[in-house]
Amino acid sequence: MIHPSDSEIRPTSAVRDGRDGPVTCAACGCRLTVSGEAYFHFNPIAGRDARGCKISCADAAHDIAGRPIAIAV
Repeated sequence: MIHPSDSEIRPTSAVRDGRDGPVTCAACGCRLTVSGEAYFHFNPIAGRDARGCKISCADAAHDIAGRPIAIAV
């Protein structure tokens, strides 16, 4: 069996206030999951986060600092 490298098994983290930790939403504090180069709320449903709270950024892509990314249309 081939074991994955350390970077493949460790969760993505970001540095905030000098501390290393999981990437969280800057607006509501929910933990975000990585997909490609952006971060998203876990299983957003109709503008709600995983806890069921209605938040404006639930369906938006976020940067590594947890801020929603504005997408020009």
